[in-house]
Amino acid sequence: MLLNKNFLFAVLVVALVGFSVTASAGGSGYYGDRGEYDFARVTDVIPVYNDIQVVEPRTQCWDEQVAYPGRGSAASTLIGGLIGAAVGNKAGHHRRGRNARTLAGAAIGATIGHSISSRKNAQYVTEQRCQRVDEYVTRRELVGYDVRYRYNGREYMTRTDRHPGDRIRVRVDVAPAW
Repeated sequence: MLLNKNFLFAVLVVALVGFSVTASAGGSGYYGDRGEYDFARVTDVIPVYNDIQVVEPRTQCWDEQVAYPGRGSAASTLIGGLIGAAVGNKAGHHRRGRNARTLAGAAIGATIGHSISSRKNAQYVTEQRCQRVDEYVTRRELVGYDVRYRYNGREYMTRTDRHPGDRIRVRVDVAPAW
């Protein structure tokens, strides 16, 4: 039983030593998992925009002249009714139905007379009318910056969300070529 405990202890020690060696070698940056940082000189910065169409509802108002009918005069209604009755009475050649034609002519004439009188007495009022109108506006939205930079004699380009200034931080990574 003692041999089994020692054997298990030795296996555990070897496993822990192997794990710690692997973890420390992996964290050195040798295989490109962390790398080192440096600064490169920025040679050009170009803002990048995106055009967006936005709907902006607004209220459009104007003045409009509106006619409200006035009161029709009794005299115009009466005169229109008498003229209509006379025309209705003379319409047609038959004696039969003359009373109905006279009454219909009087009603139509009275209506026409009243309407003409109402228009003459109309009141005109200026009222403001409004309606909702959708206005389409194009807006420019800053998306980021296309940045050109030089590091160790070579040109590179990237897109950033902020203006980098005159230098940009770069990650330098060296790995073996197997």
